[in-house]
Amino acid sequence: MLENLRERLQAHRPRRIGLRLPEASVLIPIVDRPEPTLLFTRRAGHLATHSGQVAFPGGKREADDADLLATALRESQEEIALSPERVTLLGRLSDVLSLHGLRVTPWVGLIPPDLPLVPDPGELDAIFEVPLTHFLEDRRTHTDVIRVDGRDYYVPSYTTDGHVIWGLSAMMLVELLAEGFAMPISLFERPSGELIHLPERRVSRP
Repeated sequence: MLENLRERLQAHRPRRIGLRLPEASVLIPIVDRPEPTLLFTRRAGHLATHSGQVAFPGGKREADDADLLATALRESQEEIALSPERVTLLGRLSDVLSLHGLRVTPWVGLIPPDLPLVPDPGELDAIFEVPLTHFLEDRRTHTDVIRVDGRDYYVPSYTTDGHVIWGLSAMMLVELLAEGFAMPISLFERPSGELIHLPERRVSRP
């Protein structure tokens, strides 16, 4: 399943957002099991913002970070004790603009199975894996129609073992599936199945 992933991601030309915005970065970890999985985190319930939300490890760029890849690896080490040396970089995906005005850059990396990962209790309350086939078989529960600055995005929502994967993380997943695995999926084409229209949003910009 992973044989051609690196080659496809290296050939991919991800979009860059040219706006001068605060920067953040995430790592999308693929666990190299006989049946590969994606690794996610769940933000701690006591946090004032985004509590309980599912995300990939990552966060804001700090002044000491050499680049955005360094940000993703540092945050992954801080959040889940993932050593940068255990990450095999496969490629980068397109920048995504968060509703809070952050330019988020996703990196895709392969990690060994059964590492001694530990969630930082100050930020997270869970680390979990989902089989990659769950997404390749498009087992979405519904599609959120998110209108941002006048444009509709068809964002899949997945539920597995009580975890809901949606929003920004699901948008990144769509590009990974389309570009890394040649899956016919798009944020801009209306899919079949249930659609849930969310309130229109405006992205915060400086």
